[in-house]
Amino acid sequence: MKNSKTISILGESILPGQSKTIYMEIAKLHNATKLKIPIVVQRSKIEGPTILFSAGIHGDEINGVEIVRQLITKKINKPKTGTIICIPVINMFGFVNQSREFPDGRDLNRVFPGSKKGSLASRFAYHILTEIMPIIDYAVDFHAGGASRFNAPQIRLAPNNDALKDLADVFNAPFTLFSNNIAGSFRNASQKLDVKMLLFEGGKSLNIDYPVAHAGVEGAKRILSHLNMLAENHVVQSPEKKTIYIQKSAWIRAKCSGLLHDNGFIGLFVTKGTVLATITDPFGKFERKIKAPNDGFIINGNQAPIVYQGDAIYHISKTILNAKH
Repeated sequence: MKNSKTISILGESILPGQSKTIYMEIAKLHNATKLKIPIVVQRSKIEGPTILFSAGIHGDEINGVEIVRQLITKKINKPKTGTIICIPVINMFGFVNQSREFPDGRDLNRVFPGSKKGSLASRFAYHILTEIMPIIDYAVDFHAGGASRFNAPQIRLAPNNDALKDLADVFNAPFTLFSNNIAGSFRNASQKLDVKMLLFEGGKSLNIDYPVAHAGVEGAKRILSHLNMLAENHVVQSPEKKTIYIQKSAWIRAKCSGLLHDNGFIGLFVTKGTVLATITDPFGKFERKIKAPNDGFIINGNQAPIVYQGDAIYHISKTILNAKH
């Protein structure tokens, strides 16, 4: 445990039992307006681990922001033991612009560990990694699908990491995918600091999906309960099913351009040959069916009304564990 006594973030001290919102200011908008990123810190008087719940590393992934917002407004972030830190919006620049990237065009989730004197995104990554992550034991970073692609609620974690798999079992999202850490990502940089981080994906960009948000909130509560950090006034819901582990998956791509008519199988198990969607031209000349190439779960689907040849349409599992459907 890294925070048994006083902790410090951006030069501000937080004692056991204290609650404080610290504002990170790295740069201003181009019109000289200050842009503050709230870091909400809640500490118990009782010693325990420190956990971070973060979202909005991509500014258009609103569903993750909603999950962390609910953790705060429902006072789930008030710990029985230890410290809970919530950052609902990391990329405030992108959030203001409703865009994925920073104003410099960079993806914040590809520039870690960052640089003190680098690009704007790189400077943010540097301060997050040097000011916040050294005191963190556990973390859940909430994301959503980009480019109109809707993710069924899922946890992603690096393979061959028993400690993370145990946490994923506890979180118990509908699906858990094994995926290698990406160079420059927040998750990869955190692992190098020995922070046990789960990455949650659910919903799509510029959209709030309440069932997905509910899955994220309940998973966070189960993690807190497991760590003996959840206050006794909060009830943990027992999941109906155990998470389905997906070892291998593949994208189904559009073989032609046109209007996409989705048949609503995201999150469901389908058999080989199931018609997942139809692509048509706008003039009634042709219809092309998109069929499942194998039995599997549809864990992501493209909800764009128009697609082009080669676009990723559906993400389907190929090898799964402990699945009962």
